[in-house]
Amino acid sequence: MKSPRRDQRANDALRPLRLEPGFQTNAYASILITMGGTRVSCSVTLEKKVPPFLVGRGQGWITAEYGMLPCATNTRCQREATSGQSGRSQEIQRLIGRSLRMMVDLKKLGEHTLRVDCDVLTADGGTRTASITGAALALRAALRRMAQEGLVAADPPIIPIAAISVGLVAGEPRLDLDYEEDS
Repeated sequence: MKSPRRDQRANDALRPLRLEPGFQTNAYASILITMGGTRVSCSVTLEKKVPPFLVGRGQGWITAEYGMLPCATNTRCQREATSGQSGRSQEIQRLIGRSLRMMVDLKKLGEHTLRVDCDVLTADGGTRTASITGAALALRAALRRMAQEGLVAADPPIIPIAAISVGLVAGEPRLDLDYEEDS
């Protein structure tokens, strides 16, 4: 007998997905991604420079930052600006950055840095997967804008990526776990 999911989804079903591109007016590119109860703001800043280790090499860089707002979870989490970044956040932002750098040939970016900020507004499981998917979409929008503005020769080809969680709950494989299933 199959264990019922709280939201009545089949074990192989995704939670509802909603995307709101361009929702932050001051970002170079942005997207608000909602996966079930999880909401993540993914914003891109364009810097017309590269880190010191890349100066003069004729290529760009993509980096990511990840964090949760204090009331993103059912109990307030401490702001990492005051307590220092957790190992979990460091690991997730490295994963996001590496995933994004796989998408595009960095030599096509010129000496530009694209900084992607992923801020979890509401956490209900799958924050890292929502962040990777949202960050990839925001990065794609930033690359298109760079091409339109003549900052890159053409719309750089990308390898599209997205992420989703998979886990065993009560011995059954389930797709796109919410917080309760992932705990």
